[in-house]
Amino acid sequence: MAFALTAFLILYSCSAKKESAEKNLESCYSNTEIQSIFLNGESREYILYIPDSYDGVSTIPLVLNFHGFGESASDFINNADMRTVSESNTFILVYPQGSCLNGSSHWNACPTEGDNKSDVDDFGFVESIISVISSQYNVDLERVYAAGYSNGGMMVYGLANYKSDLIAAVASVSGAMLDCIGSTSHPMPVVHLHGTYDGVLPYNGSSDWSSVQSTLDYWINFNKTITSPTVSNDNSGGMSVEHYIYDQGDSSVSVEHYKFIGGDHVWFSSTFRGRNTSELIWNFMSKYDINGLR
Repeated sequence: MAFALTAFLILYSCSAKKESAEKNLESCYSNTEIQSIFLNGESREYILYIPDSYDGVSTIPLVLNFHGFGESASDFINNADMRTVSESNTFILVYPQGSCLNGSSHWNACPTEGDNKSDVDDFGFVESIISVISSQYNVDLERVYAAGYSNGGMMVYGLANYKSDLIAAVASVSGAMLDCIGSTSHPMPVVHLHGTYDGVLPYNGSSDWSSVQSTLDYWINFNKTITSPTVSNDNSGGMSVEHYIYDQGDSSVSVEHYKFIGGDHVWFSSTFRGRNTSELIWNFMSKYDINGLR
């Protein structure tokens, strides 16, 4: 069994990350499997986690979590591990693998504009993943959620813009929304986590990247939420964190933001009121289905 898993892993890992990915696979839970899809003449892979709490009878949510630029899914599932949350809340968890571009994995989050990294059909890949998994498991298709880190955080905004018919809510960690906006078909709940000392995607933006506030403002305006947020803070989890809630939007959706004071470009290990990043994301997204507040 270990040899078969390793063979699959080699298919989706960039060669420079092969040794690290194989090592990390050894620590994966027993019900974590590597799957592949043949799409547009190319084999695309993802890691699928089915919680032990899944009984096959009740419909359950599906969460996709997208890694950052240059990462592998097998590294990311350990660095941004949502498996414990999956078990305790009974949802299917997927870590898709980006395709290689000049030796680094990536997500093509903005295929129609100059921000695109390649011509890879990553939106089609996501649509295929959802279709395949929902044909094999009892998935609640009104509760498919997308989370991501860095370039993966860009990807979830791309899905919110271009594949909103599939996605009920999104969560971006240390990400940015690119300069391409699709026709989002329903009010879109958004939570964005970002550090003020992010040196890769600066909190206040740059000549290349939009600021966090401009991204929040876009979704505040789109969802027609209140513009004066409810603000709370906590400094008991290793870092001072401010929480902003813009609620009362269409279909009762909200836009939320966790501001990590002094935080870098990371999937945050600091907690907010006892909840880690994975828990904050799930607690937000799970409030919604594709029709709005549940």
